[in-house]
Amino acid sequence: MKFSAQEEYGLRCLLRIAKFYAVEKSLTIPEISRAEGISEHNAGKILRVLRLGGLLESSRGQIGGYTLTRPPDQISVGTVLKVLGGRLFDDEFCNTHTGAMDICTNSIDCSVRSLWKLIQDSVDSVVEKMTLKDLMGNEKYLFDYSYNRSN
Repeated sequence: MKFSAQEEYGLRCLLRIAKFYAVEKSLTIPEISRAEGISEHNAGKILRVLRLGGLLESSRGQIGGYTLTRPPDQISVGTVLKVLGGRLFDDEFCNTHTGAMDICTNSIDCSVRSLWKLIQDSVDSVVEKMTLKDLMGNEKYLFDYSYNRSN
């Protein structure tokens, strides 16, 4: 399973902006681009998607830039991933991956569809509970957080 570059960089850009939420500082495209090591063009495209998805707001001018629309503890990772690229599996999956035939050869009792649904449900159960604020901690914090949630 692979996440797209847009999802990876989009999440990183949001985390970068989230670090300044408490001090009410906005970040510009060049600042985000430099900090994340991506081109200004790509940063701008990703930030536009996040803004249109309702996660960021932008302001123009000398002190302009991008800020979160809500506090980091109110933005779930699941919401971010949906805005950036959608789900790994949804009900339309079987309609678009039937191969050369008009219908799925496994349509009566499809174990493959069941597998993808199980994986999607597992991913959803993690990313819907996790917020940007949770990701702002270090790796040990995140490991402890996920371990304590599962026990």
